[in-house]
Amino acid sequence: MSSPLPTDAAGREPRSALERVLSLVSDVRAKEGTTATLLTLNVFALLTAYYLIKPVRDALIVSMPSGPEYKSYMGAVIAVLLVPAVALYSRVADRIPKHRLVIGVTTFFASNLVLFFAVSQVEVIERQLGLVFYAWVGVFNMMAVAQFWAFANDVYDEERGRRLFPVVGVGASLGAVTGAALASDLNDRFGSPYPLLLLSAFVLLACAFLTLLVYRRERERMQARPLPEVSQKDERSGAFALVLKHRYLLLIGLFSLIFTLVNSNGEYLMGRLARDAFARETSSDAELKQALGGFYSSFYFYVNLGGVLLQTFAVSRLVKYLGFGPSFYIFPVVALADALAIMFLPVFSVARWGKTAENAVDYSLNNTLRNMLWLPTSEAMKYKAKQAVDTFFVRLGDVTSGGLVWVGSNLVPLGATAFAGVNAGLVSVWLVLAVLIVRERKRLLG
Repeated sequence: MSSPLPTDAAGREPRSALERVLSLVSDVRAKEGTTATLLTLNVFALLTAYYLIKPVRDALIVSMPSGPEYKSYMGAVIAVLLVPAVALYSRVADRIPKHRLVIGVTTFFASNLVLFFAVSQVEVIERQLGLVFYAWVGVFNMMAVAQFWAFANDVYDEERGRRLFPVVGVGASLGAVTGAALASDLNDRFGSPYPLLLLSAFVLLACAFLTLLVYRRERERMQARPLPEVSQKDERSGAFALVLKHRYLLLIGLFSLIFTLVNSNGEYLMGRLARDAFARETSSDAELKQALGGFYSSFYFYVNLGGVLLQTFAVSRLVKYLGFGPSFYIFPVVALADALAIMFLPVFSVARWGKTAENAVDYSLNNTLRNMLWLPTSEAMKYKAKQAVDTFFVRLGDVTSGGLVWVGSNLVPLGATAFAGVNAGLVSVWLVLAVLIVRERKRLLG
Protein backbone atom coordinates (compact mmCIF):
# COMPACT_ATOMS: atom_id res chain seq x y z
CA MET A 1 0.00 0.00 0.00
CA SER A 2 1.41 3.41 -1.02
CA SER A 3 2.20 5.90 1.71
CA PRO A 4 0.14 9.10 1.87
CA LEU A 5 1.48 12.31 0.33
CA PRO A 6 3.24 14.61 2.82
CA THR A 7 1.30 17.65 3.93
CA ASP A 8 2.10 21.01 5.53
CA ALA A 9 0.90 22.27 8.90
CA ALA A 10 -2.48 23.20 7.41
CA GLY A 11 -2.98 19.69 6.03
CA ARG A 12 -2.23 20.66 2.44
CA GLU A 13 0.31 19.18 0.03
CA PRO A 14 3.66 21.00 0.16
CA ARG A 15 4.24 23.65 -2.48
CA SER A 16 6.97 23.72 -5.11
CA ALA A 17 9.64 26.42 -5.22
CA LEU A 18 7.66 28.18 -7.97
CA GLU A 19 4.51 28.19 -5.86
CA ARG A 20 6.35 29.57 -2.86
CA VAL A 21 7.69 32.43 -4.99
CA LEU A 22 4.22 33.17 -6.41
CA SER A 23 2.85 33.19 -2.88
CA LEU A 24 4.64 36.49 -2.35
CA VAL A 25 1.81 37.89 -4.48
CA SER A 26 -1.13 35.73 -3.36
CA ASP A 27 -2.13 32.41 -1.79
CA VAL A 28 -0.88 29.90 -4.39
CA ARG A 29 -1.32 26.29 -3.34
CA ALA A 30 0.20 22.97 -4.42
CA LYS A 31 -0.21 22.12 -8.14
CA GLU A 32 -1.51 25.59 -8.97
CA GLY A 33 1.78 27.29 -9.83
CA THR A 34 2.29 26.06 -13.39
CA THR A 35 -1.12 27.06 -14.71
CA ALA A 36 -1.00 30.40 -12.91
CA THR A 37 2.43 31.06 -14.43
CA LEU A 38 1.27 30.12 -17.94
CA LEU A 39 -1.73 32.45 -17.68
CA THR A 40 0.50 35.22 -16.30
CA LEU A 41 2.91 34.77 -19.22
CA ASN A 42 -0.04 34.75 -21.61
CA VAL A 43 -1.45 38.10 -20.53
CA PHE A 44 2.09 39.50 -20.23
CA ALA A 45 2.70 38.60 -23.87
CA LEU A 46 -0.71 39.96 -24.92
CA LEU A 47 -0.11 43.37 -23.33
CA THR A 48 3.43 43.43 -24.69
CA ALA A 49 2.06 42.80 -28.19
CA TYR A 50 -0.40 45.66 -27.84
CA TYR A 51 2.12 48.18 -26.52
CA LEU A 52 4.53 47.24 -29.31
CA ILE A 53 2.03 48.42 -31.94
CA LYS A 54 0.47 51.31 -29.99
CA PRO A 55 3.19 53.81 -31.03
CA VAL A 56 2.88 52.61 -34.64
CA ARG A 57 -0.85 53.36 -34.46
CA ASP A 58 -0.27 56.86 -33.09
CA ALA A 59 2.56 57.66 -35.50
CA LEU A 60 0.53 56.65 -38.56
CA ILE A 61 -2.55 58.69 -37.73
CA VAL A 62 -0.84 61.79 -36.31
CA SER A 63 1.43 62.04 -39.38
CA MET A 64 -1.61 62.33 -41.66
CA PRO A 65 -2.94 65.77 -42.68
CA SER A 66 -5.48 66.67 -39.95
CA GLY A 67 -4.36 63.50 -38.15
CA PRO A 68 -4.71 64.81 -34.58
CA GLU A 69 -8.29 65.84 -35.36
CA TYR A 70 -9.06 62.45 -36.89
CA LYS A 71 -7.62 60.77 -33.78
CA SER A 72 -10.10 62.58 -31.54
CA TYR A 73 -13.01 61.25 -33.60
CA MET A 74 -11.87 57.62 -33.78
CA GLY A 75 -13.32 56.60 -30.42
CA ALA A 76 -16.82 56.90 -31.87
CA VAL A 77 -15.78 55.02 -35.01
CA ILE A 78 -14.34 52.15 -32.94
CA ALA A 79 -17.52 51.99 -30.82
CA VAL A 80 -19.59 51.59 -33.99
CA LEU A 81 -17.24 48.91 -35.38
CA LEU A 82 -17.40 46.94 -32.15
CA VAL A 83 -21.14 46.26 -32.55
CA PRO A 84 -20.82 43.99 -35.64
CA ALA A 85 -17.45 42.65 -34.41
CA VAL A 86 -18.93 41.46 -31.10
CA ALA A 87 -22.01 40.07 -32.86
CA LEU A 88 -19.80 38.05 -35.22
CA TYR A 89 -17.65 36.86 -32.34
CA SER A 90 -20.79 35.63 -30.53
CA ARG A 91 -21.89 33.65 -33.57
CA VAL A 92 -18.52 31.95 -33.86
CA ALA A 93 -18.52 31.27 -30.10
CA ASP A 94 -21.78 29.34 -30.47
CA ARG A 95 -20.24 26.99 -33.02
CA ILE A 96 -16.80 25.95 -31.78
CA PRO A 97 -15.17 24.93 -28.47
CA LYS A 98 -14.07 27.94 -26.49
CA HIS A 99 -10.34 27.14 -26.38
CA ARG A 100 -10.37 26.89 -30.17
CA LEU A 101 -12.20 30.20 -30.30
CA VAL A 102 -9.49 31.92 -28.25
CA ILE A 103 -6.64 30.33 -30.21
CA GLY A 104 -8.32 30.99 -33.57
CA VAL A 105 -9.14 34.65 -32.89
CA THR A 106 -5.64 35.32 -31.51
CA THR A 107 -4.07 33.72 -34.60
CA PHE A 108 -6.42 35.74 -36.83
CA PHE A 109 -5.25 38.99 -35.22
CA ALA A 110 -1.62 37.91 -35.70
CA SER A 111 -2.26 37.28 -39.41
CA ASN A 112 -3.81 40.75 -39.69
CA LEU A 113 -0.58 42.30 -38.42
CA VAL A 114 1.43 40.44 -41.06
CA LEU A 115 -0.98 41.77 -43.69
CA PHE A 116 -0.64 45.33 -42.38
CA PHE A 117 3.14 45.01 -42.57
CA ALA A 118 2.92 43.79 -46.17
CA VAL A 119 0.69 46.64 -47.36
CA SER A 120 2.80 49.20 -45.46
CA GLN A 121 5.56 48.46 -47.96
CA VAL A 122 3.37 49.80 -50.78
CA GLU A 123 3.79 53.58 -50.75
CA VAL A 124 0.37 54.46 -52.17
CA ILE A 125 -1.40 52.33 -49.54
CA GLU A 126 0.94 53.29 -46.71
CA ARG A 127 -0.04 56.96 -46.94
CA GLN A 128 -3.70 56.05 -46.31
CA LEU A 129 -3.13 53.38 -43.68
CA GLY A 130 -3.42 55.51 -40.55
CA LEU A 131 -7.20 55.57 -40.08
CA VAL A 132 -7.72 51.88 -40.88
CA PHE A 133 -4.91 50.72 -38.61
CA TYR A 134 -6.00 52.98 -35.75
CA ALA A 135 -9.53 51.55 -35.90
CA TRP A 136 -8.21 47.97 -36.14
CA VAL A 137 -5.94 48.41 -33.08
CA GLY A 138 -8.89 49.80 -31.11
CA VAL A 139 -10.98 46.71 -31.89
CA PHE A 140 -8.09 44.26 -31.43
CA ASN A 141 -6.98 45.61 -28.05
CA MET A 142 -10.41 45.56 -26.46
CA MET A 143 -11.53 42.21 -27.88
CA ALA A 144 -8.27 40.35 -27.27
CA VAL A 145 -7.96 41.43 -23.64
CA ALA A 146 -11.64 40.67 -22.93
CA GLN A 147 -11.19 37.25 -24.55
CA PHE A 148 -8.15 36.43 -22.42
CA TRP A 149 -9.98 37.21 -19.18
CA ALA A 150 -12.99 35.21 -20.36
CA PHE A 151 -10.68 32.22 -20.80
CA ALA A 152 -9.12 32.80 -17.35
CA ASN A 153 -12.64 32.89 -15.87
CA ASP A 154 -13.32 29.59 -17.61
CA VAL A 155 -10.16 28.00 -16.19
CA TYR A 156 -10.79 29.00 -12.57
CA ASP A 157 -13.80 28.63 -10.32
CA GLU A 158 -14.78 31.34 -7.84
CA GLU A 159 -12.47 30.20 -5.03
CA ARG A 160 -9.34 29.75 -7.14
CA GLY A 161 -10.00 32.82 -9.25
CA ARG A 162 -10.28 35.01 -6.16
CA ARG A 163 -6.85 33.80 -5.02
CA LEU A 164 -5.04 33.54 -8.35
CA PHE A 165 -6.31 36.46 -10.46
CA PRO A 166 -4.01 38.86 -8.54
CA VAL A 167 -1.05 36.74 -9.69
CA VAL A 168 -2.24 36.73 -13.30
CA GLY A 169 -2.80 40.49 -13.13
CA VAL A 170 0.92 41.02 -12.46
CA GLY A 171 1.54 39.78 -16.00
CA ALA A 172 -0.75 42.46 -17.42
CA SER A 173 0.97 45.23 -15.45
CA LEU A 174 4.47 44.09 -16.43
CA GLY A 175 3.46 43.50 -20.06
CA ALA A 176 2.34 47.10 -20.48
CA VAL A 177 5.65 48.40 -19.10
CA THR A 178 7.77 45.94 -21.12
CA GLY A 179 5.94 46.53 -24.40
CA ALA A 180 6.26 50.30 -24.12
CA ALA A 181 9.98 50.08 -23.31
CA LEU A 182 10.65 47.63 -26.15
CA ALA A 183 8.72 49.74 -28.65
CA SER A 184 10.77 52.82 -27.81
CA ASP A 185 14.10 50.99 -28.06
CA LEU A 186 13.34 48.89 -31.16
CA ASN A 187 11.84 51.77 -33.11
CA ASP A 188 15.21 53.54 -32.83
CA ARG A 189 17.11 50.39 -33.76
CA PHE A 190 14.95 49.54 -36.80
CA GLY A 191 14.67 53.12 -38.00
CA SER A 192 11.03 52.39 -38.85
CA PRO A 193 7.96 51.47 -36.80
CA TYR A 194 6.72 48.80 -39.19
CA PRO A 195 8.93 45.84 -38.11
CA LEU A 196 7.19 46.13 -34.73
CA LEU A 197 4.07 44.76 -36.42
CA LEU A 198 5.83 41.49 -37.24
CA LEU A 199 7.28 41.23 -33.74
CA SER A 200 3.83 41.79 -32.26
CA ALA A 201 2.38 39.09 -34.55
CA PHE A 202 5.01 36.62 -33.32
CA VAL A 203 4.19 37.45 -29.69
CA LEU A 204 0.47 36.88 -30.37
CA LEU A 205 1.26 33.43 -31.76
CA ALA A 206 3.05 32.72 -28.48
CA CYS A 207 -0.17 33.75 -26.69
CA ALA A 208 -2.13 31.22 -28.77
CA PHE A 209 0.37 28.47 -27.87
CA LEU A 210 0.19 29.33 -24.15
CA THR A 211 -3.61 29.14 -24.32
CA LEU A 212 -3.34 25.64 -25.73
CA LEU A 213 -0.95 24.58 -22.97
CA VAL A 214 -3.29 25.89 -20.26
CA TYR A 215 -6.30 24.16 -21.80
CA ARG A 216 -4.50 20.82 -21.98
CA ARG A 217 -3.44 21.10 -18.33
CA GLU A 218 -6.87 22.17 -17.05
CA ARG A 219 -9.24 20.43 -19.49
CA GLU A 220 -10.46 17.73 -17.11
CA ARG A 221 -11.00 20.17 -14.24
CA MET A 222 -12.85 22.62 -16.52
CA GLN A 223 -15.13 19.91 -17.87
CA ALA A 224 -15.86 18.45 -14.43
CA ARG A 225 -16.68 21.76 -12.76
CA PRO A 226 -20.42 22.44 -12.36
CA LEU A 227 -21.52 25.60 -14.18
CA PRO A 228 -24.37 27.97 -13.29
CA GLU A 229 -27.70 26.78 -14.62
CA VAL A 230 -28.76 28.64 -17.75
CA SER A 231 -31.43 27.99 -20.32
CA GLN A 232 -30.61 26.77 -23.81
CA LYS A 233 -32.11 30.02 -25.07
CA ASP A 234 -29.56 31.97 -23.02
CA GLU A 235 -26.72 29.89 -24.41
CA ARG A 236 -27.77 30.83 -27.96
CA SER A 237 -28.46 34.50 -27.24
CA GLY A 238 -26.28 37.17 -28.74
CA ALA A 239 -23.81 39.14 -26.62
CA PHE A 240 -25.91 42.28 -26.29
CA ALA A 241 -29.12 40.30 -25.73
CA LEU A 242 -27.48 38.49 -22.81
CA VAL A 243 -26.45 41.78 -21.21
CA LEU A 244 -29.94 43.26 -21.54
CA LYS A 245 -31.71 40.13 -20.22
CA HIS A 246 -29.73 39.66 -17.02
CA ARG A 247 -29.72 42.24 -14.24
CA TYR A 248 -26.21 41.33 -13.07
CA LEU A 249 -24.73 41.71 -16.55
CA LEU A 250 -26.55 44.97 -17.20
CA LEU A 251 -25.28 46.39 -13.92
CA ILE A 252 -21.71 45.44 -14.89
CA GLY A 253 -22.24 47.09 -18.29
CA LEU A 254 -23.47 50.33 -16.73
CA PHE A 255 -20.64 50.24 -14.18
CA SER A 256 -18.10 49.85 -17.02
CA LEU A 257 -19.62 52.78 -18.89
CA ILE A 258 -19.64 55.08 -15.85
CA PHE A 259 -16.15 54.32 -14.55
CA THR A 260 -14.72 54.80 -18.06
CA LEU A 261 -16.62 58.08 -18.40
CA VAL A 262 -15.24 59.31 -15.07
CA ASN A 263 -11.72 58.21 -15.97
CA SER A 264 -11.80 59.91 -19.40
CA ASN A 265 -13.22 63.09 -17.89
CA GLY A 266 -10.40 63.07 -15.36
CA GLU A 267 -7.79 62.64 -18.11
CA TYR A 268 -9.25 65.65 -19.93
CA LEU A 269 -9.33 67.75 -16.77
CA MET A 270 -5.74 66.93 -15.87
CA GLY A 271 -4.58 67.69 -19.41
CA ARG A 272 -6.41 71.00 -19.38
CA LEU A 273 -4.85 72.08 -16.07
CA ALA A 274 -1.42 70.85 -17.24
CA ARG A 275 -1.63 72.85 -20.46
CA ASP A 276 -2.64 76.02 -18.60
CA ALA A 277 0.11 75.56 -15.98
CA PHE A 278 2.91 74.97 -18.50
CA ALA A 279 1.64 77.70 -20.81
CA ARG A 280 2.33 80.20 -18.03
CA GLU A 281 5.89 78.92 -17.68
CA THR A 282 6.87 78.69 -21.36
CA SER A 283 7.26 81.30 -24.07
CA SER A 284 6.77 79.30 -27.28
CA ASP A 285 4.70 76.46 -28.68
CA ALA A 286 7.82 74.29 -28.99
CA GLU A 287 8.69 74.78 -25.32
CA LEU A 288 5.10 74.01 -24.32
CA LYS A 289 5.11 70.73 -26.27
CA GLN A 290 8.44 69.75 -24.74
CA ALA A 291 7.21 70.51 -21.23
CA LEU A 292 4.01 68.55 -21.76
CA GLY A 293 5.95 65.64 -23.25
CA GLY A 294 8.18 65.51 -20.19
CA PHE A 295 5.18 65.66 -17.88
CA TYR A 296 3.34 62.81 -19.58
CA SER A 297 6.46 60.63 -19.62
CA SER A 298 6.81 61.13 -15.87
CA PHE A 299 3.08 60.67 -15.30
CA TYR A 300 2.90 57.32 -17.10
CA PHE A 301 6.05 56.12 -15.33
CA TYR A 302 4.58 56.74 -11.89
CA VAL A 303 1.19 55.31 -12.87
CA ASN A 304 2.78 52.10 -14.19
CA LEU A 305 5.13 51.83 -11.21
CA GLY A 306 2.25 52.32 -8.79
CA GLY A 307 0.13 49.80 -10.68
CA VAL A 308 2.83 47.12 -10.58
CA LEU A 309 3.50 47.63 -6.86
CA LEU A 310 -0.19 47.57 -5.95
CA GLN A 311 -0.83 44.51 -8.12
CA THR A 312 2.12 42.62 -6.67
CA PHE A 313 1.80 43.43 -2.98
CA ALA A 314 -1.65 44.85 -2.23
CA VAL A 315 -4.45 43.46 -4.43
CA SER A 316 -4.61 39.89 -3.14
CA ARG A 317 -4.25 41.02 0.45
CA LEU A 318 -7.07 43.55 0.14
CA VAL A 319 -9.36 40.87 -1.31
CA LYS A 320 -8.33 38.34 1.34
CA TYR A 321 -8.64 40.54 4.41
CA LEU A 322 -11.33 43.05 3.40
CA GLY A 323 -13.37 40.78 1.13
CA PHE A 324 -14.56 41.42 -2.42
CA GLY A 325 -17.24 44.00 -1.58
CA PRO A 326 -15.18 46.50 0.46
CA SER A 327 -12.29 46.12 -2.01
CA PHE A 328 -14.65 46.86 -4.91
CA TYR A 329 -15.55 50.21 -3.33
CA ILE A 330 -11.94 51.43 -3.03
CA PHE A 331 -11.55 52.61 -6.62
CA PRO A 332 -14.70 54.79 -6.74
CA VAL A 333 -13.77 56.27 -3.34
CA VAL A 334 -10.32 57.20 -4.73
CA ALA A 335 -11.97 58.71 -7.83
CA LEU A 336 -14.40 60.66 -5.64
CA ALA A 337 -11.55 62.01 -3.52
CA ASP A 338 -9.74 63.07 -6.71
CA ALA A 339 -12.82 64.91 -8.03
CA LEU A 340 -13.54 66.64 -4.71
CA ALA A 341 -9.93 67.73 -4.32
CA ILE A 342 -10.01 69.45 -7.72
CA MET A 343 -13.39 71.02 -6.92
CA PHE A 344 -11.92 72.75 -3.89
CA LEU A 345 -8.38 73.27 -5.20
CA PRO A 346 -8.38 73.30 -9.05
CA VAL A 347 -4.62 73.41 -9.59
CA PHE A 348 -2.36 71.23 -11.73
CA SER A 349 -0.39 69.58 -8.90
CA VAL A 350 -3.58 68.34 -7.20
CA ALA A 351 -4.94 66.97 -10.48
CA ARG A 352 -1.64 65.32 -11.35
CA TRP A 353 -1.12 63.32 -8.18
CA GLY A 354 -4.81 62.57 -7.72
CA LYS A 355 -4.97 61.15 -11.24
CA THR A 356 -1.74 59.23 -10.70
CA ALA A 357 -3.25 57.48 -7.67
CA GLU A 358 -6.57 56.93 -9.45
CA ASN A 359 -5.00 55.36 -12.56
CA ALA A 360 -2.63 53.18 -10.53
CA VAL A 361 -5.59 51.76 -8.59
CA ASP A 362 -7.54 51.33 -11.85
CA TYR A 363 -4.78 49.37 -13.60
CA SER A 364 -4.28 47.04 -10.63
CA LEU A 365 -7.13 46.61 -8.15
CA ASN A 366 -10.02 47.63 -10.38
CA ASN A 367 -8.78 45.61 -13.34
CA THR A 368 -8.48 42.47 -11.20
CA LEU A 369 -11.84 42.87 -9.42
CA ARG A 370 -13.88 43.68 -12.51
CA ASN A 371 -12.57 40.47 -14.08
CA MET A 372 -13.50 38.54 -10.92
CA LEU A 373 -17.09 39.71 -11.45
CA TRP A 374 -17.44 37.10 -14.20
CA LEU A 375 -16.39 34.06 -12.13
CA PRO A 376 -19.98 33.12 -11.11
CA THR A 377 -21.39 33.46 -14.65
CA SER A 378 -22.10 30.86 -17.33
CA GLU A 379 -19.78 30.01 -20.21
CA ALA A 380 -21.90 31.97 -22.67
CA MET A 381 -21.84 35.02 -20.42
CA LYS A 382 -18.06 34.80 -19.98
CA TYR A 383 -17.25 34.62 -23.66
CA LYS A 384 -20.10 36.57 -25.28
CA ALA A 385 -21.55 39.06 -22.79
CA LYS A 386 -18.07 39.95 -21.51
CA GLN A 387 -17.06 40.92 -25.02
CA ALA A 388 -19.99 43.34 -25.22
CA VAL A 389 -19.32 44.85 -21.78
CA ASP A 390 -15.53 45.11 -21.97
CA THR A 391 -15.52 46.52 -25.51
CA PHE A 392 -18.69 48.40 -26.47
CA PHE A 393 -19.77 49.65 -23.03
CA VAL A 394 -16.23 50.75 -22.15
CA ARG A 395 -15.78 52.51 -25.49
CA LEU A 396 -19.21 54.11 -25.09
CA GLY A 397 -17.92 55.66 -21.88
CA ASP A 398 -15.06 57.25 -23.84
CA VAL A 399 -17.46 58.53 -26.50
CA THR A 400 -19.81 59.97 -23.87
CA SER A 401 -16.87 61.74 -22.26
CA GLY A 402 -15.93 63.23 -25.63
CA GLY A 403 -19.47 64.54 -26.04
CA LEU A 404 -19.46 65.99 -22.53
CA VAL A 405 -16.13 67.72 -23.17
CA TRP A 406 -17.48 69.22 -26.41
CA VAL A 407 -20.61 70.51 -24.63
CA GLY A 408 -18.52 71.88 -21.76
CA SER A 409 -16.15 73.59 -24.19
CA ASN A 410 -18.65 75.00 -26.70
CA LEU A 411 -22.27 75.11 -25.55
CA VAL A 412 -22.17 75.49 -21.77
CA PRO A 413 -18.61 76.47 -20.85
CA LEU A 414 -17.48 74.61 -17.73
CA GLY A 415 -14.52 75.61 -15.59
CA ALA A 416 -12.29 73.07 -13.86
CA THR A 417 -14.33 73.28 -10.64
CA ALA A 418 -17.64 72.68 -12.43
CA PHE A 419 -16.19 69.82 -14.48
CA ALA A 420 -14.81 68.17 -11.34
CA GLY A 421 -18.27 68.58 -9.79
CA VAL A 422 -19.82 66.71 -12.70
CA ASN A 423 -17.32 63.90 -12.13
CA ALA A 424 -18.15 63.80 -8.41
CA GLY A 425 -21.83 63.38 -9.29
CA LEU A 426 -21.02 60.58 -11.71
CA VAL A 427 -18.97 58.80 -9.04
CA SER A 428 -22.02 58.89 -6.78
CA VAL A 429 -23.93 56.96 -9.45
CA TRP A 430 -20.96 54.62 -9.78
CA LEU A 431 -21.02 53.87 -6.03
CA VAL A 432 -24.72 52.99 -6.18
CA LEU A 433 -24.02 50.61 -9.07
CA ALA A 434 -21.13 49.06 -7.13
CA VAL A 435 -23.39 48.33 -4.15
CA LEU A 436 -26.02 46.74 -6.41
CA ILE A 437 -23.39 44.62 -8.18
CA VAL A 438 -21.94 43.32 -4.91
CA ARG A 439 -25.44 42.37 -3.70
CA GLU A 440 -26.28 40.60 -6.97
CA ARG A 441 -22.94 38.78 -6.96
CA LYS A 442 -23.59 37.46 -3.45
CA ARG A 443 -27.00 36.24 -4.62
CA LEU A 444 -25.45 34.38 -7.57
CA LEU A 445 -22.87 32.76 -5.31
CA GLY A 446 -25.63 31.64 -2.94
